[in-house]
Amino acid sequence: MATQSPFPFLDTLADRIGQAWQPPAWAVKETHRRIVLLLNHVLMQEPQARARLARQRGRVVLAAWRHFEMRLMATPAGLLDLADPGANPDLTLTLTQESPWALAQTALRGEKPEVRIAGDVQFAAEINWLVDHVRWDLEEDLARLFGDAPAHTLSQGLQTMATALRRFIARVPGGAGAQPSSAAGGG
Repeated sequence: MATQSPFPFLDTLADRIGQAWQPPAWAVKETHRRIVLLLNHVLMQEPQARARLARQRGRVVLAAWRHFEMRLMATPAGLLDLADPGANPDLTLTLTQESPWALAQTALRGEKPEVRIAGDVQFAAEINWLVDHVRWDLEEDLARLFGDAPAHTLSQGLQTMATALRRFIARVPGGAGAQPSSAAGGG
């Protein structure tokens, strides 16, 4: 069952902005570079993930959602790099959920979004393994910047905020798990 946005005008607005305004190519490329840096930072903390990705070296994955696309290539070091924009993808992963609202709800519930997969099955299995097993240890990175105690406090605060946001989303009309107002309890 598709989740409807309680604010359908936001979906319409996002569509119109996406169609009418395209960021400059340099901004897209720099954003892609920053995403690759973050992904590689996370991969550097997982030797098994790098070993799995190294076996797929030279292969290109195209990740797409709506009018956004990003091509990534597995490197011999088991990391990721931006692939040539004209590179033929070995694997195409397309998020099928069009609504940014519904996609955000799925992410906040900790679920994987629905993805249409086309291409190399083995490469898709490796990417799926990475998604299932590799996690960013944000608290560890915060500890490098601020020390252990402040990092733990910040991490706990962020987890509390995320939990509260998940509960709020579940109660919003049209949100997953939303109950009719007569059945909703306080607190």
